[in-house]
Amino acid sequence: MEAMQRRAKRRQNTRRGIIVAIVAVLVLGTGALLFAGKSPTTTTTTSTSTTLPTTTTTVGKPIAFSPIATPNAPGVTGKSPVLVVPAGAPPTKAELANLIPGSGPGIVLGDKFTAQYVLADYHSHKVLQTSWKTGAFSDTLDTNHLIAGWVAGMVGMKAGGRRELILPPADAYGAHPTNGIPDNDTLVFIIDLIKFSK
Repeated sequence: MEAMQRRAKRRQNTRRGIIVAIVAVLVLGTGALLFAGKSPTTTTTTSTSTTLPTTTTTVGKPIAFSPIATPNAPGVTGKSPVLVVPAGAPPTKAELANLIPGSGPGIVLGDKFTAQYVLADYHSHKVLQTSWKTGAFSDTLDTNHLIAGWVAGMVGMKAGGRRELILPPADAYGAHPTNGIPDNDTLVFIIDLIKFSK
């Protein structure tokens, strides 16, 4: 009787061990897939004055930029640009214009960069933020800290370049605004890329 109980207990322990091993493999595999899905994977060719970038990351959908019909004046490198929000209804798709081309290679996903920017919105037609008053900022070109439209819109920029982006809510903050930006607002950025590195 005792021998039968011991065998039954061994079988039960073996079954438990197998179940625990299967659960552990499933949990570790799911975790690996989730974390692997957060890294950027592909970037298309760099942007020029005639080619607009389309960037794909595993974090979001690809963003295809149309040209801005009437971009802001280029201004002068090293000086704050004048940003005027275009008249009329906001566009429903992202738009981009190279105001100053810059030089050298283009920035890619994952690069560390230093930039200046001015931000206005269609809701108020006013400038909401500008780093030209608070100082240039540095970050990494990825969607861990930056909105998807900003990241996709900077891909291919060259040091010394200036770019204008018009981002509909889906490529900006959507229904989760920050720093006084209204819900589902279309944003207009002018970004100056000062420098970047790997």
